[in-house]
Amino acid sequence: MIIGIDIGGSHISSAAVNNETLEIIADTLFRGAVDSKASKYVILKKWAEIINQTLGKIDTVETIGIAFSMPGPFQYESGIAMFEGNEKYESLYKVNIPVELANFLDKKNFTFRFLNDATSFGIGSALNQKGGGANQKVVAITLGTGFGASFLNDVIPVICGDNVPENGCLWDKPFQDSIADDYFSTRWFITKYEQYSGEKVNDGVKEIASKNSEYSARVFEEFANNISDFLFPYLTKFEADSLVLGGNIAKCHQLFLPKITQIWKDKGLDISITILDNTEESSILGSGYMFNEVFWSKIKEELPSF
Repeated sequence: MIIGIDIGGSHISSAAVNNETLEIIADTLFRGAVDSKASKYVILKKWAEIINQTLGKIDTVETIGIAFSMPGPFQYESGIAMFEGNEKYESLYKVNIPVELANFLDKKNFTFRFLNDATSFGIGSALNQKGGGANQKVVAITLGTGFGASFLNDVIPVICGDNVPENGCLWDKPFQDSIADDYFSTRWFITKYEQYSGEKVNDGVKEIASKNSEYSARVFEEFANNISDFLFPYLTKFEADSLVLGGNIAKCHQLFLPKITQIWKDKGLDISITILDNTEESSILGSGYMFNEVFWSKIKEELPSF
């Protein structure tokens, strides 16, 4: 039995996964909000509360595989959280998740595996693409409370080599005056909109999009210019066949994607772009795929430390 877990900056989702059909098992998907600035005890207790709801829907005495789609920085091989200086889950810094989370779970016989959240999302989206998507070079991006990325070749994450960034991640790569995560996340939108308009924002990017004002238009145009400039060299160097976008910001794609595609076409880059609304489900399926032993044997030696 496999349970896939998606950890976001403000939520957790849990579901049992059928790894043969690559589907989420009916009535096992549960979701809950999480305060990522809370104490270690509060966060782990909340995670366990949601996971236990899924556990309550399955009946097995066998070892349960628990697969986490987890944001970085994180030691994916050991399961030790390294969240520091990125404004989320900092109370879990150097916490061994398999050891400490197990104390809160209703069942006791588990095997834990961890994968980067953007990588999990990319794997899930590639597995479910029809028409050969699983045999392509895919770059998957998650745009939300943080900026996630993964580079996939025939579903296998690529984390080293001359054609991909270090660790196959983009969130920590330099951009303008800081790093990419500071420009391609919800907090950038809020800061920029408040800077331009003088108005406070309470509901993130969705609220900014709904305002449909000169200030919101300016923010989305600036975002389009920034992310198109940032991604272009990585996409071309990897020779990506397709780009998959997920996360809450991607739900507003009509406000920035046309600008991005035009900029890239002017530069000679014509790439297939897919928007996935079911980011969490793709991440759950992608993480659950770690318990496909053939796949696991191909990736387990190259899990990034952060």
